[in-house]
Amino acid sequence: MTKVELIEVTKRIKQATVIDNVTETLYGGSIVGLKGINGSGKTMLMRLISGLIKPTRGLVKINDKVLGKDISFPESIGMLIENPAFLDHYSGFKNLELLASIKQIIGSEKIRETITRVDLDPDDGKYYQKYSLGMKQRLGIAAAIMESPDIVILDEPTNSLDSDGVQIVKDIVTEERDRGALVVLAYHDHEILKFLSDEIIEIKQGQVVGRT
Repeated sequence: MTKVELIEVTKRIKQATVIDNVTETLYGGSIVGLKGINGSGKTMLMRLISGLIKPTRGLVKINDKVLGKDISFPESIGMLIENPAFLDHYSGFKNLELLASIKQIIGSEKIRETITRVDLDPDDGKYYQKYSLGMKQRLGIAAAIMESPDIVILDEPTNSLDSDGVQIVKDIVTEERDRGALVVLAYHDHEILKFLSDEIIEIKQGQVVGRT
């Protein structure tokens, strides 16, 4: 089972402390919601878990391996943090194919299956720059889950989605949890967060102030 540990993690940017002495342990097979207002530290915590930034103090460990020391990044992770970004002059399928070529653990069939899973058309040759905001968000979610990673990080995954898209995200989140992944979610909609999460970590000014 995947285990993510944050041990007395602090992150300072210039003179500001954005994460303040956070200690938490998260396990696979669960959905962990991050609750807090904009600027509370939710996205920064996701970046720390993802290895995109290093803590100023403390340790982030993935399955007992220290990020930034034993490994540079989690060995099996998919993420959508803030806004999705792809190559404008490629189709959705081609963009995911290029991403998949890095690790080479999935092929065209799994890419097509995942694009269909987020209710896009894998045969749509439209360039990414012509996608609507909702289509871009769906493709970002597809990129995060297509390799069936052990850790799935989703930051406001229903941004720009209609009601059908929101339901697709709800289904995907629970399906990823049920196959054993650790899913870390940030949502502005507290009702959706409460509905989906197995546990919720509340963050205020970079500190964990509650857990339910």
